[in-house]
Amino acid sequence: MDLEAAARLVTTELSARGRAEDAASMQKYMKTEMPFHGVMSRGQGEVFRLLRKDHSPSSMDEYRALVLELWGLPRREEKHMAISVAEGFRRFISPECLPLYARLVREGAWWDFVDRVAIHCVGVALRSSRRVVGGTMKDWIEDECMWMRRSAILCQVGHRQDTDEEMLFDFCLRRCGEKEFFIRKAIGWALREYSYTSPDGVARFLVDNRGRLSGLSFREGAKALVRSGWTPPAPD
Repeated sequence: MDLEAAARLVTTELSARGRAEDAASMQKYMKTEMPFHGVMSRGQGEVFRLLRKDHSPSSMDEYRALVLELWGLPRREEKHMAISVAEGFRRFISPECLPLYARLVREGAWWDFVDRVAIHCVGVALRSSRRVVGGTMKDWIEDECMWMRRSAILCQVGHRQDTDEEMLFDFCLRRCGEKEFFIRKAIGWALREYSYTSPDGVARFLVDNRGRLSGLSFREGAKALVRSGWTPPAPD
């Protein structure tokens, strides 16, 4: 694989689609100093399809190398293209890629990068090997990096009936005392998503742990239940 050609294609095609006014507004919205080309999601999808057509990895080594080549580019959409590769070639997503995903989470350190990796890379690996990846998530939930902890909470979003309920509830309780907004929000998001599959289980968890969960986590976790007519009992 010609990694330099792949990176050149990504940079050239994104630059051709970029708009300076959009780049400025996107940078402001994301609260980052990282530069943008100014390419919205539709344009990024077009570039990824071109990349897939001409530079698809054919091995695990090429998959990792392409992700890291694009990740090393300076603009935010280029790094999003790295994540598109990481999540888009599912045949390579496996427990052995967890160090790669951990690097993306630690270095990305913001929700637009982290949440995609957590749900569409780590979560897919978890589905394929719950014992191995689940064991690693028990380390991530205690990691000093907040984004690693958030990833451990969110990695089961979308797993529906395959959710490891015990692990989900355990992780929520381990982190329920944190003041960090992104952790409290993640707890609520994970519970809300699981409530579509197990409304009674989530309702019981919310009621039993109302005194431990933050108000944000409780409200977010209960949103779907409330919309369906559930009324949480008044706190003691």
